[in-house]
Amino acid sequence: MNAPLFDAKQVRRAFSRSAAGYDAVAQLQRLAEARLIESLDYLDDPALKREPPRRVLDLGCGTGHASALLQKRWPKAEILSFDLALPMLRQARAASKPASRWLSNPFARAPVQVCADARRLPLAEGSVDVIFSNLCLQWVEDLDAVLNGFRRALKPQGLLLFSTFGPETLWELRGAFAQADAAPHVSPFVDTAGIGDALVNAGFFQPVVDRDEEVTLYPDMPALMHELRALGATNALASRRATLTGRGRFAAAAAAYETHRVDAGLPATWEIISAMAWAPEPGAPIREGGADLVAVPVSRIPIRRRA
Repeated sequence: MNAPLFDAKQVRRAFSRSAAGYDAVAQLQRLAEARLIESLDYLDDPALKREPPRRVLDLGCGTGHASALLQKRWPKAEILSFDLALPMLRQARAASKPASRWLSNPFARAPVQVCADARRLPLAEGSVDVIFSNLCLQWVEDLDAVLNGFRRALKPQGLLLFSTFGPETLWELRGAFAQADAAPHVSPFVDTAGIGDALVNAGFFQPVVDRDEEVTLYPDMPALMHELRALGATNALASRRATLTGRGRFAAAAAAYETHRVDAGLPATWEIISAMAWAPEPGAPIREGGADLVAVPVSRIPIRRRA
């Protein structure tokens, strides 16, 4: 068995610590979220003649911002807000409208918040119409396995819509630390081709993968690192250095980063990959590792009775 890429406990701790101040620094996350939400307009196109979804999963919901938008779009739907970090869900609950306001609309339902891991979704097979996930899957090391889980949870012809970071993300920071420290400091990310292949291997149909690049600017590298900690995006690699980086290594990395400075400050590149795909028709076999797993209903198995 291969060693895990990420320390899941560290991921949970980092996002738990960042929950209280997350919204104040989540501008990039809101931008990616807005693009995903806009993509849902396609699902509501009358020409598709689709019924509005009854159950929608917001996976990696954080403080619940997208969950509220999804509930507003589909007030009759049950919105499931899943996150690995319980403090994030507490922030989502505190920020949600009071029950009396939800009840002012007789069809509105407050989102259901569940502390859950994307790698082990506590959902029945074929129980969700839409899975929405904004900048969560970059913390998952086995994308194929997670997509197989999504495929199982989605109803036939259900929609999967997610965003994640691509390999160009924070390339400046990765290179700066590589000149100062042999230990890794920035996570590896899957590229667009890898995401497309993973969707097809999991049995999804009509996958569409888009790529956008954003650049944010900082006065210096410590300001960037401070924002990453505030977002919970700290180094959670299982192979990370067990001790502190140290002033010498950090100073050397900061000096290396300075070679990228522009007039407006130090740039940080973010490659945002968005993907949309559909679960297959009813009766399609489950796929794992790119191969079909044949499932035969018990009612179709002939049984011979002894005389």
